[in-house]
Amino acid sequence: MHEGVLIAAEAVSRSYRQGGASIAAVTSATFRLHAQDRIALMGRSGSGKSTLLHLMAGLDVPSSGALAWPALGAPDTLLPEKVSLVFQAPSLLEPMTVSENVALPLLLAKAAGDIDAAVSAALATFGLEGLARKLPEELSGGQMQRVAMARAIVGNPRVILADEPTGQLDQATGHALLDALIAHLSATHTALVIATHDPSVAGRMDTIWRIERGVLAVPVMAREGL
Repeated sequence: MHEGVLIAAEAVSRSYRQGGASIAAVTSATFRLHAQDRIALMGRSGSGKSTLLHLMAGLDVPSSGALAWPALGAPDTLLPEKVSLVFQAPSLLEPMTVSENVALPLLLAKAAGDIDAAVSAALATFGLEGLARKLPEELSGGQMQRVAMARAIVGNPRVILADEPTGQLDQATGHALLDALIAHLSATHTALVIATHDPSVAGRMDTIWRIERGVLAVPVMAREGL
């Protein structure tokens, strides 16, 4: 595999047992993800978007096929330093302040350097400086999602996987979140994959991958790693 490939999948499938039947969440997905890729993973609810993101993050394992991280390493070393995952639902730890939530990936990765400065910079990216000492229960839904995104970028990961990050936000708030994220990533080599059903979100990305009933359709270049 090309050494510049961050994530590579060959005929990856993931099935689950439900009521004695086998349910195919992802079927024979083949793709390559490279540095600086901006991918929209489009599909309706239940199409397999979340399952595919979890496979890419190493949180789940394929039922069949080959999945590898050539430029990143073994799957148990991915989170949270190399790959960040942003969930659609609120994912902040309730007993921790905004600053503490954002610092968590750095603490888990035992990162060197000034953690407070890194947290402050991540908060500033999304206009959250005034909320540093707040608890999640004191935040609006839009604020919580911005905090989750600040947590995703704080460690300068190689890949950000975002699962419907604007799905619970109004259009203006969602676009502002994407504006801030895209502007920040423009100065990095981080790859971004956003799972969405919203064409206005997908239109902000460079490439669209479509998934329907677990079947992934990607451009030829993303399959062959050209």
